[in-house]
Amino acid sequence: MTTRDALQARLEQGIATLGLQLPAGAVPRLLDYQALLERWNAAYNLTAVRDPAEMVTRHLLDSLAILPYVQGETLADLGTGPGLPGVVLAIAAPGREILLVDSNGKKVRFLREAIRALKLDGVRAVQSRVEDVAGQYDCVTARAFASLADMLGWGGHLLAPDGIWLAMKGKRPDDELPGIPAGFEVRGTHELVVPGLPAERHLLVLGRV
Repeated sequence: MTTRDALQARLEQGIATLGLQLPAGAVPRLLDYQALLERWNAAYNLTAVRDPAEMVTRHLLDSLAILPYVQGETLADLGTGPGLPGVVLAIAAPGREILLVDSNGKKVRFLREAIRALKLDGVRAVQSRVEDVAGQYDCVTARAFASLADMLGWGGHLLAPDGIWLAMKGKRPDDELPGIPAGFEVRGTHELVVPGLPAERHLLVLGRV
C-alpha cells in the first residue's frame, strides 16, 4: 500500500465513521491539499503537525467533524492558519463564498497557492487582523483561535443577523461562557468524536440575541 493509498484509506474510513457523504472527487482533493500543506510545511513551518497520517486525523477529519453544522451561502474562517477548517469545508461542501482570514503572511501565501492549485472557486484569503475585516457572513468558523470573549469581541461584527458562529474547542469551555459579549448567546454545545483522535473536541454554536 502506498503512502497515498494508506492516507486515502484512513480518510475514507474516518469520513464513513463521521457519517458524511462528500461529493465525487472530494477525497482526492483533500489529499492534494494535505500533500501541498506537507510540502510547504517543510519550509515554512505552517503547522506543528508533521506526520501525514496525523494531518489526516488532526486537520482533515477534525475539520470535517463540524460539516453537519455549517449553513448559509457565505462563510468566514477566522484565524484560519493553513486553511483549517476553511479549505477543508470548501472542498467538502463547495458552492459557498468563503473568506479565509489570517494575520500571518506565510500562511496567507500558502492559502493563495492552495486556492490556485486546488481551483477553489469562491474562496479568497486575506492577510488581516480579524477586527479590520469588513462584511457579514451567514456562518463564521474559528478553530483554536482565541477565547470566546476575544473571538466575538474582535470578529462579532462579521456575523450576519441570522448567522451562526461555530467555535471549535478542545475541552468544553464552561469557564469562557461568562465572558461572552452582550448581544450573543450559546445556541448549542456539541461533543465531537473525531475518528482516531483521543483528545476532547467540542463545538459551540453561537448566534446573535
